[in-house]
Amino acid sequence: MEKDFYRSLRVRVGPLVLVAAVLALLGCARGPCVSIVGADGKPLATVAVEVASTGPQRELGLMYRKHLDDNAGMIFVFPKAAPQNFWMHNTPIPLDMIFADAAGRIIGIVANAEPFNDKVVGVDGSSQYVLEVNGGFCAKNGIKAGDKMDFSGFSPHTSE
Repeated sequence: MEKDFYRSLRVRVGPLVLVAAVLALLGCARGPCVSIVGADGKPLATVAVEVASTGPQRELGLMYRKHLDDNAGMIFVFPKAAPQNFWMHNTPIPLDMIFADAAGRIIGIVANAEPFNDKVVGVDGSSQYVLEVNGGFCAKNGIKAGDKMDFSGFSPHTSE
């Protein structure tokens, strides 16, 4: 009986997960986005992103922004994987910072970085990509180290 219940639930919920993933991807159809996939292959979230792939773009980042839409963010693309550090100077909204290696594998997260704080933050290890999203985004979507970023609508490389 219990087995039938779970089979029935899987048949009903499976299509809903697929529809949610398709709708999330359609939200990025007009521009660059980053999808985050769990270690088990399940889609966790899709973020419409602004790409910061030059020194000046990365330096400005999300400073002076008073609002960031849900499921929106900025992807920082570095020339090569290296230890990356950030601060919240002139950034009035709390952010989650998701650090990923050259393969897009998430190596760590700085959750709810404090607005206007000049303390330098980062994670252990070398990152080539850092995705900044609204504070609490990772907890809300179950994003953690070991998950993977998939890029679409842009080339995840710098011209530097």
